[in-house]
Amino acid sequence: MLMEFQEAWEELTAPGAQFAMKEIEVRGIPMRIFESAPPSMRFVWELAGGYADRDYVVFEDERFTYAEADAIIKSLAHHLREEHGVGSGDRVAVAMRNYPEWVFSYWAIISLGAACVGMNAWWTSDEMKYGLADSNPKVLIADSERIERVGPVLDELRETNPLRVIAVRTPMDGNVELPDGAVRWEDVVDPSAAPATLPEADIDPDDDACIFYTSGTTGAPKGAQLTHRGSIHNLLNLAFMTGVAGLAGAKAAAAAGSEPPAPADPEKQNVFMAPTPLFHVTANNCLLHPATISGSKIVLTYKWDAARALELIEREGVTNFSGVPTMTREMLMHPDWQTRDTSTLAGLGGGGAPLQPDLVEKIDKSQSGTSPSTGYGLTETHGIVTANSGALYVAKPASCGRIVPTLDGKLIDEAGNAVPNSGVGELCVRGAVVIKGYLNREESTAEAIQDGWFRTGDIATIDEDGYVFIVDRAKDMVLRGGENIYCSEVETAIYQHEAVAEAAVFGVPDDRLGEIVGVAIVLAPGASLDDAGLRKFLAPTLAKFKIPERMWFLGEPLPRNANGKFLKRELRESLTA
Repeated sequence: MLMEFQEAWEELTAPGAQFAMKEIEVRGIPMRIFESAPPSMRFVWELAGGYADRDYVVFEDERFTYAEADAIIKSLAHHLREEHGVGSGDRVAVAMRNYPEWVFSYWAIISLGAACVGMNAWWTSDEMKYGLADSNPKVLIADSERIERVGPVLDELRETNPLRVIAVRTPMDGNVELPDGAVRWEDVVDPSAAPATLPEADIDPDDDACIFYTSGTTGAPKGAQLTHRGSIHNLLNLAFMTGVAGLAGAKAAAAAGSEPPAPADPEKQNVFMAPTPLFHVTANNCLLHPATISGSKIVLTYKWDAARALELIEREGVTNFSGVPTMTREMLMHPDWQTRDTSTLAGLGGGGAPLQPDLVEKIDKSQSGTSPSTGYGLTETHGIVTANSGALYVAKPASCGRIVPTLDGKLIDEAGNAVPNSGVGELCVRGAVVIKGYLNREESTAEAIQDGWFRTGDIATIDEDGYVFIVDRAKDMVLRGGENIYCSEVETAIYQHEAVAEAAVFGVPDDRLGEIVGVAIVLAPGASLDDAGLRKFLAPTLAKFKIPERMWFLGEPLPRNANGKFLKRELRESLTA
């Protein structure tokens, strides 16, 4: 399969082929771009509007077609232009749950040449104040929960920025008191009277399309400047990685003399489920974008609940589920997995955190026709850096896949010197999907991006086939008596125990060794396990110094940030206080 994969890669990127590339210089940095790349994300929506009566967005029991969405987007875009003067170089902030209005606002904003500031819906009042002051938007589009949070700080913000507010899902008879000058969505968005076209806009490929804030688990969030070029190339990288896997599978089947996979029915609509927040690239760039360009349906939920997700997968015929690994694990372990019809699922996986090898196997064996997939990426790369799926993923379950074609990759040591691929070093990438920089943070930008190379902060190795293995976060490593212990290795071993539902490994301060290994564990319903049992289980697979010396078995789910990643620092501080 590896040989067929390489053949398919070369075939799809050959001169004149669908994914042929050329080299250009952007901001003084050489990079490869796809020759067929459109100039802006506005083009994506203008193309998608032609899907007309197909379902586009499903939120719980609400449903919008592409035509209905197109009218809403045009109406909002004209309101933003005519009433607030929003255009190229401006910013509009969006703060809400994964409501359909998030999707409509996003396309309206970026089609005007403005940048959509995706605000973390979990932010407190002070954090919202920080994000709005940092990004300085002309307009804030927010739901009732975020309206309540921004209220106490809005007057102070308006001392330097006459910020206007559009309130979403705040009915006239509701209990939410709107800020001065705020208008309700339904009073300014009228799809029945929408103009036939979007307002004109002058958009450069390297203009900001959106500002997404990094998770902020290690300090104040930084606003990553995602461009139209970067977003387009992430979208095309996703399409390429899907296409190359499919072509490789067909070549492998032909070589084995078996029937190749049946071609996809062009009339059959794919259905994506987006269980993670749209204010991160996982859901927005890696699910919403490909769903939109392909005329697919995207299913949103009010909040994550495994039982509700399985219900919607059955009801809507979901074909592609991509959340953080804990979500996939929760669905597979849920009793409703055995009773709900999930046969439409062709892809089950996710990103945002490593997919443990045992979970890859569980997905592969879950049911016929469902294959595992993963992607490794960052906000700073607009989405994916690598992707792995299907038979290749089963063959290399610890790998997040090969680097996408428009990125160069290298490994460096702590001094910045190159490390051979077979060694271990910090992964750096350079190419069209690397962000322009961090908003208002020249020093942080210069530290993270050097000569076009973005330092991911992830420790990795690359095998002889070009497959990347993320060993750990550079700052998520236990240093025990001079020995480096990679947390993900210990977590992978722990997850092999069938009693474990969640596990987070971290360093615990120790007077003698500096740090020792600690772990917080949540057991599966009805399961039992103690310190001695886990140590006995781990003894055959982990060196003694890697086996956790401190263990906490918790009765509640481990704390996560809004993107589903475990908050290890918070765990460590609360458990070791």
